[in-house]
Amino acid sequence: MNPFDEIALTGLRATGFHGVLDRERQDGQVFVIDVSVFLSTAAAAAQDDLDRTLDYGALAPEVVAAVEREPVNLIETVAERVAEVVLRHAQAEFVKVTVHKPEAPISVPFDDVSVTIWRGSQARRRSAAGFMPDGGQ
Repeated sequence: MNPFDEIALTGLRATGFHGVLDRERQDGQVFVIDVSVFLSTAAAAAQDDLDRTLDYGALAPEVVAAVEREPVNLIETVAERVAEVVLRHAQAEFVKVTVHKPEAPISVPFDDVSVTIWRGSQARRRSAAGFMPDGGQ
């Protein structure tokens, strides 16, 4: 049984100037972000108390701001930034972040390019070995 609940933000959009090509840095492009936060929502639900869960209304603009910060070469780096923002919230045990780059400079037709990462602190990883795809390693 999964010991965590999940709050998901899907399809957040932010404009960034990330990429290795000059035109990506000059023109910018839309990035689409999916974030799944794993936590326990039991106390919040039992008391109907927003302070006992993660406020997705507050998290969404933080995620967008992380994407819209200074340019980097890789969407992997953007994903790490987003994960760090989420894990600053004490309620978040783990986070799964997918960064989509639908306007990636690829010379063949495509639907999407994305990078997905899973992150959590070492203590959190040890407490949930087997939950994460890498077994908590």
